[in-house]
Amino acid sequence: MLIDLSSIIKITGAKIVLNDTVGIKTAEFLGETYSFKEPLKINGEIFNNGKSLTLKASVTGKMQTECARCLKPIEVEVDFDIHELLSRAEDGAQEDDDVILFDGYEIELDDIVTDHFLMNISGRYLCTEDCKGLCPKCGHDLNEGDCGCDREYIDPRWQALADILNQQKDENPD
Repeated sequence: MLIDLSSIIKITGAKIVLNDTVGIKTAEFLGETYSFKEPLKINGEIFNNGKSLTLKASVTGKMQTECARCLKPIEVEVDFDIHELLSRAEDGAQEDDDVILFDGYEIELDDIVTDHFLMNISGRYLCTEDCKGLCPKCGHDLNEGDCGCDREYIDPRWQALADILNQQKDENPD
């Protein structure tokens, strides 16, 4: 979403109201892919504070991803805020973590929205809080019922201790 800032660049207190959508198709982060069937809604404003421009906005929408346990496709609500300082590179602003530089009189909001989306995502999304996931042996979806596999897993480093405990149970069945 390209925004023309020429009407507020030189007028302290001037603002542009944002009530539009930002079209992001996919975002990838730490091996996970997040997709968007519909554009995200952005509401807010960009205003000239006298030194730079301030972007304050709220972004909402829905994303598609996979359940972290059973890998079923799920839809998740997206809701986050953006607060950024914007400054023209031509005005002598230095590249800084606190300021986003732009050239000319236009700024592209897609990258800013994507960056804030990635900073606000949760590490894992579940289809339900009590999702049982997949069987680690056969891959069966345990939400659909038990598969019958023996899933008792013992780390090989602890196997000797498990053998001793089993031997003690056999000798003392109390």
